[in-house]
Amino acid sequence: MKKSAIFIMALLLSACGYHLRGALDLPSGMRNVYLDGGSEPLREQFKRTLKSSAGKLANSPEGAGMTIRIFGEDLNRRALSLDAKGKAEEFELLYRLEYEVLGSGKSVLMKRQPVEIRRDYFNDQQDIMAKDNEEAVIRNEMYQQAVRTIVDRARVVLEANAK
Repeated sequence: MKKSAIFIMALLLSACGYHLRGALDLPSGMRNVYLDGGSEPLREQFKRTLKSSAGKLANSPEGAGMTIRIFGEDLNRRALSLDAKGKAEEFELLYRLEYEVLGSGKSVLMKRQPVEIRRDYFNDQQDIMAKDNEEAVIRNEMYQQAVRTIVDRARVVLEANAK
């Protein structure tokens, strides 16, 4: 009885379109992706995103269904406002990179395109310890958004070429 109830629940969840948060429905050409270039945090986000979507990050371009080449990755921080003592109160983080997508035969599927993400945050001088952690969380979210943007654009190109 217990096993059949679990089986029925599993069927119902799969029938309603349930999937893990962050998981994407990847086309077959994106199940094995090689990332050429990119910083370690970006590579880690690619690995997590692909793994949660039944894909993987390949170790070499041979055998990969797609290659994503990263150019000019840059993460900058600048002060937006100062307090009366001249200490920065608000910061802007700017993450920018350019990428292109190559097919398995090294044909260019998507020409070089930019991705730019900006975030502002308030720097409370009374709580400096928590603010360092906040900036790390914001940077991580920026890497996540960049990966999602690249994967979504590449999916669209693959699906358009399949038609």
